[in-house]
Amino acid sequence: MRRRLPETNIHSIIAFMHPTDLVLDDLSWDDVRLFLALGRSSTVGEAAGTLRVDASTVSRRLAALEARLATRLFDRGRSGLAATEAALELLPIAEQIEEGIARFAGAAEGFEREVAGRVRISCPPDAAEVLLAPLLPELLRRHPALQIDVEAGEGVVDLTRREADLALRTARPKHGDLIVTRLLSVRWRAATAPALARRLDPLRAWGDAPWIGPGDRLAGIAAARWQSKHVPDSATSIRADSLRTQIALAVAGAGVALLPERSIEYYGLEPVKVDRRLRAAAAEWPEDELHLVTHRALRHVPRVRVVWELLLEKVGRR
Repeated sequence: MRRRLPETNIHSIIAFMHPTDLVLDDLSWDDVRLFLALGRSSTVGEAAGTLRVDASTVSRRLAALEARLATRLFDRGRSGLAATEAALELLPIAEQIEEGIARFAGAAEGFEREVAGRVRISCPPDAAEVLLAPLLPELLRRHPALQIDVEAGEGVVDLTRREADLALRTARPKHGDLIVTRLLSVRWRAATAPALARRLDPLRAWGDAPWIGPGDRLAGIAAARWQSKHVPDSATSIRADSLRTQIALAVAGAGVALLPERSIEYYGLEPVKVDRRLRAAAAEWPEDELHLVTHRALRHVPRVRVVWELLLEKVGRR
């Protein structure tokens, strides 16, 4: 029968599981981070990517940790990593430690008084170019001691684990101790390079145009669902899992893409004019909301506050 662990710190839990002469006084936060990365990954390589070290380092540190605990934490096989019973029992305790570290760091950062230091902003690539980049010169003129890391990508970072300080997201987060505010609505519509737009004018059937579509990784977004509903699969000649790549293809005249209206204007594209028979479907152009998100502990930290307020002032007002 599975033993019930006492509700106490990680050292006494491990000692309870293995009441031997273990030397655990030097167990560090890096050990816990390693354990969490492995517990959340399917392979050593994936965990190494999370920790930003090489796989051999992760394997060596894991072997050392298991030796110190006198416990095997993960089975390694062809299919990847599999957590042992010991690891499964330790995982929720490690997550509590992680949460406590995050609260401690947030409280410490709250002591800041000057607008200085680094702010990491996560956002989609087109939002980085269209919305964020034009604001950064003004922001840095106002606050020369500020440093900005723009992490533009299609993936969603975990703000509760402090993977970024601020994020721009189309999906409103539902979990975590986060502050979320709506910045603006984002309407999508079909657009392409001016020359192709003129040749198609007016578009009489969705299948009459060559289309650029999202790949499987973006199949869940509203734009992908609209295109799947209205555009024949045979008319989609190119697919890309990056919205920025879709924009580049549209600029090159490779086809028609469903894009945010602000990006259409910014990149010199033209909306596709449609025949009256398509206007009912065109009236269903998808619409997203763009949200500004940060961790509650960071909202009033000066270096984060000034970025938050500038985005609200400039982007929200637009």
